[in-house]
Amino acid sequence: MYKSFEEVIAAARRLGPRPVSVAAAQDLDILLALKEARDQGLVEPFLVGDASAIAPLAEKAGLTGARVIDEKDLGEAVLKAAEMVRRGEAQALVKGLANSSVFLRAVLDQERGLRQAKLLCHLGVFELPGAGRLMFHSDGGVNVAPDLKAKKEILLNVLGALKNLSLAKPKVAVMSHNEQVSVKMPSTTDAAALVKMAEAGELPPCVIEGPMALDVAVSREAAERKRIDSRISGEADVFLMPNIEAGNMLGKALIHYAGARFAGLILGASHPVILTSRSDPPAAKLNSIALACLAAPKK
Repeated sequence: MYKSFEEVIAAARRLGPRPVSVAAAQDLDILLALKEARDQGLVEPFLVGDASAIAPLAEKAGLTGARVIDEKDLGEAVLKAAEMVRRGEAQALVKGLANSSVFLRAVLDQERGLRQAKLLCHLGVFELPGAGRLMFHSDGGVNVAPDLKAKKEILLNVLGALKNLSLAKPKVAVMSHNEQVSVKMPSTTDAAALVKMAEAGELPPCVIEGPMALDVAVSREAAERKRIDSRISGEADVFLMPNIEAGNMLGKALIHYAGARFAGLILGASHPVILTSRSDPPAAKLNSIALACLAAPKK
């Protein structure tokens, strides 16, 4: 299992450059990230969008020689980029200038998109200073208030992705406010149900516990003080969030307060999907591209 983003980038580099399709590529920030990724031998980008707008931005970014597919209509450009991945001409899809909702609609398009699983979800990957490993959070970016059925699908997406990243039996903490199951708090009953599903063999291999509060998930000492016997406390790989607010706020707290390094992918599609934010630093975009290269189908 990769312990740092340096290891992720090095592993992606060993695969050789992967073709990626960029939807509405007239966006300087993503072109700068792609330039760095190409320089490191990770990708060969196809830029789909308004060629007259892409050309000066690509020159400014230093991304010369990339193939440009001219399509001035924004919605059609996103669909064409997704279609390139669907046809096998590229191994990952990257969001450019397009609005996130337009971008995700193209991913889900039945005829031209990349829909595979029952739902899409966001996977946040965090490297905390001194932790010596990567941690995986879901879902802090797509599903607002997932019910038990949706949480199971999210977990299936995450476990599938982690298998591709060489983590065969991850430790999963199903998050809530504490460890007591109460019908008044659906996140606790959902967590208990997921644990039972794992015990019944309904989930891929994992060590799963829940409901679990954050202090117990991240600290063995906290578990001991609360007299909780846990196999994963202080060692959780996956943090399955109760809702988008919890996932989003915890992720941003780790980045802005704890100095965590970050990457993110959209899961549930046939190929990796990179949806970055304008607020993401260049390193986060590069980390996300490297992760996508590792998770992409083999050539």
